Amino acid sequence: MNERVIAPASGPLAGYRVLELGSTVAGPFCGRLFADFGAEVIKVEPAEGDAVRTMGKRCEGESLYAASILRNKSLISLDLRSEEGREIVRSLVEKCDVVIENFRPGALEKWGLGYEDLSRTNPSLVMVRISGFGQNGPYRERAGYGVIGEAMSGLRHVTGDPDRPPSRAAVSLTDCVTGLYAAFGAVMALLHGKGSGKGQLIDAALYECAFSFMEPHVPAYEKLGFIANRAGSRLPDSTPNNLYPTRDGSYVHITAMGDAVFKRLVIAMGQPELAQHPDFAESITRSIHADALDKLITDWTSQHDLLDLEQILLDAAVPATRIFTMADIFGDPHFKARDMLVQVPHDKLGQVTVPGIVPKMSGTPGSIRSSGGAVGRDTQHVLMELAGLSTADIERLCAQGVIFQAEQAAPHNSAPN
Repeated sequence: MNERVIAPASGPLAGYRVLELGSTVAGPFCGRLFADFGAEVIKVEPAEGDAVRTMGKRCEGESLYAASILRNKSLISLDLRSEEGREIVRSLVEKCDVVIENFRPGALEKWGLGYEDLSRTNPSLVMVRISGFGQNGPYRERAGYGVIGEAMSGLRHVTGDPDRPPSRAAVSLTDCVTGLYAAFGAVMALLHGKGSGKGQLIDAALYECAFSFMEPHVPAYEKLGFIANRAGSRLPDSTPNNLYPTRDGSYVHITAMGDAVFKRLVIAMGQPELAQHPDFAESITRSIHADALDKLITDWTSQHDLLDLEQILLDAAVPATRIFTMADIFGDPHFKARDMLVQVPHDKLGQVTVPGIVPKMSGTPGSIRSSGGAVGRDTQHVLMELAGLSTADIERLCAQGVIFQAEQAAPHNSAPN
């Protein structure tokens, strides 16, 4: 088997090793954040591959989503349902700083891979546990995906148009939000562990991470009994902040709720007197009269084509934009200048474009060193180096179905971001 050439990791998390047992989106997204910023991330998959490989579009049989979310990771494959597979995991955990998992609560304990079991041999271990409803409570054993947590959190109830059923973003939004919270929690635990030498458990629940975005609506219900509802493209109590039609059949989103920005908007509209109108002079009164103000703005935008409107609003320093498609993004100079579309080599496709690193760091930036690739691409290398297995061990375990490795890995030249 050909060995991959891996660019050396750099970044603020270089030197940390992460074992990713998580699957689908939340766990792999959390692991991808660690990998982007320099951690050595070892991704464990079953022989059939992580479920995330079945999501999104494919090219020449290759998962394009996996090419990005599994980037910068060493990809190994083993059977966690076998005792020998679990023993390999235990040996890897002893040499890791973080474990990421998103099995249903209690599943790892049945396999002897729970936090108490693993921390006995690695007291400094930080274990990230992602689940639908958390590690305790009456719903802990319920199956849950991100969109289920989103529905339970109330976030889904306020998404979409008021005269239609709740809508959703066409991405796994809550999974990504939870992956962010989980990574943040793990890094905090690592910082604490530097002084104490002790690890800890991170309990990240999908429904809670989505619920945290409902922050303005919680005290509003407790004090006023107000139940927030869907508001379409408008942001309630923030006016004007809406999508407006253009003469050529497009739309422009304008956000001008601050008094100073609103004054600039109405000057651009040729109606500066609106800034002194008693219904619109202050932000709170503008929200009370949102329908009337939105109609005035709609009457104005409907007289102009999108390109002209964008330029008028840009010149007036009013935050506004069309709704970008992916084609718009690929053609936009700012995305290019900010390195948000990065081409990286791919074992089978030659190259693939993936989203760039977020956030930008001036002193210790992240990097994209390799794309995701075949299931089991790095099984042999990782298990020989970290688990102490010999070539004979690898062959025996492959024959028994305990581990799996890609039949042949193409030469791979990693390119830093």
